[in-house]
Amino acid sequence: MIPQRNKIQTPSKQPKISRMTHEENEEMQHDISKLQDQVQQISLSQKITEAKMDGLNKGIEAKINGMKDNIEYWKKDMEGWKEVLTKCYKKGFLMAKR
Repeated sequence: MIPQRNKIQTPSKQPKISRMTHEENEEMQHDISKLQDQVQQISLSQKITEAKMDGLNKGIEAKINGMKDNIEYWKKDMEGWKEVLTKCYKKGFLMAKR
Protein backbone atom coordinates (compact mmCIF):
# COMPACT_ATOMS: atom_id res chain seq x y z
CA MET A 1 0.00 0.00 0.00
CA ILE A 2 1.30 3.47 -0.91
CA PRO A 3 1.16 6.09 1.82
CA GLN A 4 -0.95 9.09 0.98
CA ARG A 5 0.73 12.43 0.80
CA ASN A 6 -0.79 15.38 2.44
CA LYS A 7 -1.25 18.16 -0.05
CA ILE A 8 0.52 21.33 0.90
CA GLN A 9 -1.82 24.18 0.56
CA THR A 10 -0.50 27.66 0.03
CA PRO A 11 -2.58 30.32 1.58
CA SER A 12 -4.03 32.56 -1.05
CA LYS A 13 -3.99 36.26 -0.40
CA GLN A 14 -7.40 37.69 -0.27
CA PRO A 15 -7.62 41.07 -1.96
CA LYS A 16 -7.86 43.86 0.53
CA ILE A 17 -11.16 45.58 0.47
CA SER A 18 -10.68 49.27 0.14
CA ARG A 19 -12.50 51.18 2.79
CA MET A 20 -12.09 54.42 0.85
CA THR A 21 -15.03 55.97 -0.82
CA HIS A 22 -14.89 56.87 -4.46
CA GLU A 23 -14.58 60.55 -3.54
CA GLU A 24 -11.72 59.84 -1.13
CA ASN A 25 -9.95 57.82 -3.79
CA GLU A 26 -10.32 60.65 -6.32
CA GLU A 27 -9.05 63.14 -3.76
CA MET A 28 -6.03 60.96 -3.03
CA GLN A 29 -5.29 60.62 -6.76
CA HIS A 30 -5.56 64.40 -7.11
CA ASP A 31 -3.14 64.89 -4.18
CA ILE A 32 -0.70 62.40 -5.73
CA SER A 33 -0.90 64.24 -9.03
CA LYS A 34 -0.20 67.57 -7.30
CA LEU A 35 2.80 66.07 -5.51
CA GLN A 36 4.13 64.68 -8.79
CA ASP A 37 3.81 68.15 -10.34
CA GLN A 38 5.66 69.68 -7.39
CA VAL A 39 8.47 67.12 -7.69
CA GLN A 40 8.74 67.88 -11.41
CA GLN A 41 8.89 71.64 -10.72
CA ILE A 42 11.59 71.13 -8.08
CA SER A 43 13.58 68.98 -10.49
CA LEU A 44 13.35 71.65 -13.21
CA SER A 45 14.35 74.35 -10.72
CA GLN A 46 17.39 72.32 -9.70
CA LYS A 47 18.42 71.88 -13.33
CA ILE A 48 18.06 75.63 -13.96
CA THR A 49 20.06 76.42 -10.82
CA GLU A 50 22.80 74.00 -11.86
CA ALA A 51 22.95 75.55 -15.33
CA LYS A 52 23.24 79.04 -13.82
CA MET A 53 25.99 77.88 -11.47
CA ASP A 54 27.89 76.31 -14.37
CA GLY A 55 27.62 79.58 -16.27
CA LEU A 56 28.83 81.57 -13.28
CA ASN A 57 31.74 79.18 -12.74
CA LYS A 58 32.80 79.50 -16.37
CA GLY A 59 32.59 83.30 -16.11
CA ILE A 60 34.70 83.32 -12.95
CA GLU A 61 37.26 80.98 -14.53
CA ALA A 62 37.51 83.28 -17.57
CA LYS A 63 38.05 86.32 -15.33
CA ILE A 64 40.71 84.52 -13.29
CA ASN A 65 42.50 83.45 -16.47
CA GLY A 66 42.37 87.03 -17.72
CA MET A 67 43.86 88.26 -14.44
CA LYS A 68 46.62 85.64 -14.67
CA ASP A 69 47.43 86.86 -18.18
CA ASN A 70 47.55 90.46 -16.92
CA ILE A 71 49.88 89.49 -14.08
CA GLU A 72 52.23 87.73 -16.51
CA TYR A 73 52.18 90.79 -18.79
CA TRP A 74 53.02 93.12 -15.88
CA LYS A 75 55.77 90.78 -14.65
CA LYS A 76 57.45 90.89 -18.06
CA ASP A 77 56.97 94.65 -18.24
CA MET A 78 58.55 95.11 -14.81
CA GLU A 79 61.45 92.84 -15.75
CA GLY A 80 62.02 95.00 -18.82
CA TRP A 81 62.03 98.17 -16.72
CA LYS A 82 64.41 96.55 -14.25
CA GLU A 83 66.86 95.83 -17.07
CA VAL A 84 66.59 99.39 -18.42
CA LEU A 85 67.06 100.96 -14.98
CA THR A 86 69.98 98.65 -14.17
CA LYS A 87 71.74 99.67 -17.39
CA CYS A 88 71.06 103.35 -16.72
CA TYR A 89 72.40 103.01 -13.18
CA LYS A 90 75.55 101.24 -14.39
CA LYS A 91 76.18 103.97 -16.96
CA GLY A 92 75.79 106.63 -14.30
CA PHE A 93 72.53 108.11 -15.44
CA LEU A 94 70.91 107.31 -12.10
CA MET A 95 72.24 107.92 -8.61
CA ALA A 96 71.41 105.71 -5.66
CA LYS A 97 69.92 107.49 -2.66
CA ARG A 98 71.57 106.86 0.70
